[in-house]
Formats: sequence, C-alpha cells, structure tokens
Amino acid sequence: MLSRQHRWSRRNFVFQQFRALSLSRKLGAQELPSLRQLPTSPARTRFAPSPTGYLHLGSLRTALFNYLIAKATGGQFLLRVEDTDTKRTISDAEERLYGDLKWAGLQWDEERKGPDIGGSYGPYKQSQRTTLYREHADILLHSGHAYRCFCSPQALNELARRRANLGQSSDYDRACEGIPKAQSDERAFAGERFVVRLRVPQEPPEYKDLVYGLVGKLNHAKKTRKVGEAIYEDPILLKSDGLPTYHLANVVDDHHMQITHVVRAAEWMSSTPKHLILYKAFDWEPPAFAHVGLLQDSHRQKFSKRKAELDIRHLEEEGFLPQALINYVALYGWQHNNTKSDVLSMKELVDTFDMKFTKGNTIVEPHKLAYLQRKYAAKYIEDGGQEFEAIVDRTSKAIDQEFESPSWYQAAKQYPHPLRGIELQSRVADVLRLTATNYVSPKAFFDNYQYFFYEEPLSSQKISKSRQAIFAASLTLFPHLPEINRVLLSPTRPEDWTPEALHSRIEGLAHSFPVISPDPADTRVRALPKALYKTIQWYLRLGIARGGSGPPMHVTMALLGRDICMQRLEQTWKAFQADGSIWEILAHEKFM
Repeated sequence: MLSRQHRWSRRNFVFQQFRALSLSRKLGAQELPSLRQLPTSPARTRFAPSPTGYLHLGSLRTALFNYLIAKATGGQFLLRVEDTDTKRTISDAEERLYGDLKWAGLQWDEERKGPDIGGSYGPYKQSQRTTLYREHADILLHSGHAYRCFCSPQALNELARRRANLGQSSDYDRACEGIPKAQSDERAFAGERFVVRLRVPQEPPEYKDLVYGLVGKLNHAKKTRKVGEAIYEDPILLKSDGLPTYHLANVVDDHHMQITHVVRAAEWMSSTPKHLILYKAFDWEPPAFAHVGLLQDSHRQKFSKRKAELDIRHLEEEGFLPQALINYVALYGWQHNNTKSDVLSMKELVDTFDMKFTKGNTIVEPHKLAYLQRKYAAKYIEDGGQEFEAIVDRTSKAIDQEFESPSWYQAAKQYPHPLRGIELQSRVADVLRLTATNYVSPKAFFDNYQYFFYEEPLSSQKISKSRQAIFAASLTLFPHLPEINRVLLSPTRPEDWTPEALHSRIEGLAHSFPVISPDPADTRVRALPKALYKTIQWYLRLGIARGGSGPPMHVTMALLGRDICMQRLEQTWKAFQADGSIWEILAHEKFM
C-alpha cells in the first residue's frame, strides 16, 4: 500500500506531465519544431549519476542522449559523480560506473579526464566540491533568496504527519523564515544545527522545454490548507551536515562546468522551476532542458537502478554486445529518420541525431534487444574481426564454466569428453559461422547447440514435445536403419566427407526405398522422395544432433566428422533395438 505522501508525489508527477503536454500544444505551429533542432554551436552536456545504484537501461539512455548531442554538434560530454548521498552510497558503484560507460562506448571528454582522473573543470565529484556549495549557499543567504531553518526533525515530521492526514504534500510552513538575520547568524555561530532553504516565490518561472515546449506554473505556488495555515515548498539546499542537496549542487556545477544542454528523465520536471529560481538568484544563464519520458516495464512500472536484471553489468555478463545495447536504448524516446532500418551504429546515431524526443513514457520490449543482438552478432561473425574473436572468447569461456559447474561434474561419467581449450574455441567459431543469424547469448548458444561440444546419450527426455511426434516418424525407417547407416558412413576419405557429398548421399537414399511405411494409412511418411528425404533428415537429427535444432544435417555431420557420426548412429540403432519404452512413447503418444 502506497503512503499518502507517495500517492501525492505520483499524482503530482502525472499532473505535471499532463500540464506540460497541454501547454506545449498551445505553442505556435513553428515554435516547438524549432526547439527540437540541434544547437548550431558546440554543446556541452553531462551525465551526472549518483553511486547509490548501478548503471541500468534508463540511466544508460540518459548518458547516451547527452553524449549524442555533444558529438553531433562537435561539443563535449562530461561525466560528474553526484556522491553527496552518503547514507545510500554503494561502495563499488562508482568504479563500476566508469567501467560500464567505457564498455558501452561512452567515453567522456575533458581530454579523457573525469571523476577518476581530473580535468579542466574539476573536481568532478561533488563530495570534493563542498566548499564551493557552502560559498554559494552564503551568497543566497546574504541576498535574501535563502534562509536558515532551525526546525528539529521531530517538528518537521509532525508537520508532515498532519499534512499527510489531510491528503496534502509535505511542504514547509516557513516557521523560521521570519527569524531576523542577526539572530539567525548568532544561532548558527553558536553551533545550533540548521539547514538552508530556498525562498520560493509565489509565481515560479515558466520555461521552454526542448520536448514539451512551454512549461509553466506546475503547482509550485503558495498553497493554503483548509485550516488557514500557509504552506510553502522551500526546498532544502544545504543539509545540516554541510553537504548540498541535489538542487544546489546540480545548479552550481552545471554553471561552473559551462553546461549548455541538460537531457534528463521527465521525473525531474518538478525540480526544474526550483533550479530556474536558483539561476535567477545567482544571475546566471540556465542551460536548455529536455525532459524525456521514463522507461517502463510491461506493468508500466519505472525501471529501478537496483533491479539486477536491468543492470548494464549484468547484461554485459549475459553476453549482450555493447553496440546492440546502445542501439536498443536509443530507440526509446527518440524518433530517428532512418526509414530503412532500426539498426544504427554509433556513427550513424551521431550523424542522424536530432532533438526529436518523444513525449510520454515508453514501455521497453525485450524482444527488440534480442533482434538487435542477432543483427550485430551476424555482422561481426561475417566480418571475422576483433568483435568476432571477442564473441568466440566470451562464448568459449561461458561453455568452459558450464563444464566446471558442480552439476556437470556429477554428470561427467554420463557425458564424457567435453571439448576444452583451443579445441573448444575452434569448434565455437565453426558453429558460430554456421548459425550466425541466431546468436543471442553464450547461454542460449550452448543450450541450442550443446551436441557439438560433448557426447550426450540419446533420450526422449531431451526432446521437446513439439518435436516428439515428428521424430516418431523416424520409427518407420526401423527396418532400413542398418542399410541407411552403412550408406551414409561408407566413405572413409576426408575429401568424401563434405557437406556437398553428404547432401548428395542423403538425396540418393531418399530415392532408394520405394515404400518405407508398410501401412498405407500412415500419412506421416509418404512413399515420395521429397517426403522420405525429410524423414531421413529427422532420423539423422534425432540420432546425431540428439533432437536439437541447428544447421542442416549434412552440414552438421561434416563438422562433427565421420567417427562421431558413426558412434552416435550406432547408439541410435542400439536404442531403437533395446530401449522400447522410449520409442513406444514417441510412436504411440498423440502429440500431433
């Protein structure tokens, strides 16, 4: 059950998006398109994550959009770590952030410097800029745009509780706003704990958002309770421990780092008027803002940076390619002009990028990532360069780890002689070339084509029910299996064991038996070469590929070699003879 305060926050966010959309529709016909054009001068953008969680799909997209604006205009892309929320900071999140961004191909500028090294506008970690924030908080206190609040946490909690009971937001009553400056200074000098609050005017500013157009008066003005108590938002800028909140640090840093454009999630639209108030108080020029919709799952819930399966490192470990992932997130919330394909390299993204961000939230579809993964994997495999070698290496390591698992160790006697080392890598490369258009991940690759890498006993338990009826047709070949095996395995010279030669031999077999099924009513196998050819193929797939999917059988047999094919076909013949229970299931259960 959501708290009243949480429900208010969600309703307020939805209202703001609706209000922004309504106001943007009132713009002139030409004004909104002009806002969506790329700037004519080099843009300075930034990605400013907090190490309270790991990089996920939503934050990667935010970083990408800011990166693309900078690169498309010949500008700079900065990385800044907002690490002032010490209570929720995760110890390894910052280092993982650097690694994940570099893996994705989003290298920040400032002569390749940033939070981990330093640069022209550093330091790039907010925890190292606290003196700067305090100086600017003092400027606001002296100018009257901010004031000290000495209210205890208990008093603020009681105020929030009363307002929550009335179904209202937990704003502040300005109990300390009227304290004379001399008294406020004296209390602060005496060591009394306080926070610094922004004095929000009754009429917050309107602004032109690059996505929504004109946005204004988003319910931030003075509010009055039924009992007559005046309530003001007045957000905290400086906490009692001397560290800044997001609002102050964000504005100060963007100004001093000369940021010209800010792309961030639409959930920050409610904060933008506060930031504009700060810009005006400091007499600074604000950057241009673009608020893009949130990425949501199928239940229309916002992605959380603490959800493991959406973690970029997790997706990398699953074997997804960085360019596929970058292409994937670019398609959500941005309308590209390529009418031929959604497959766009980083260079194509930079060359075609503009500010045509879509309004509203977007539901993420996982199947699109699998589609793009197959496209990029197929290209890399065909090119045969470093990317292909990386796929081979990652896939080989994943299979090798599978062979090292406790479950595999227990089954080692049943599944002897798995391929390892250089032999495994060579086989992975060969199979990848044969199945290039189907590659999604190392795990899926091994699950689909494991019969290429170890000897697995024939078992109906390994065959899906959708295929058991088809394989049951192979039983009609039972009287002819010795002859079929003899003809297929007769060549002993390597030059005769090629895909072309094997394909010709299987076709010849299909013309060798005029009638296979003794039952004229058996419609599963007809006495026609074409149908018989398919039946022999299913028999070979059952016996050699253990019922698994994959390349055509003449290609599979050529790769596995004569000795392995002979061993597996002999095992299949023995299974047909001895293990009646398996084949009775295949033959008589009504799967069709």
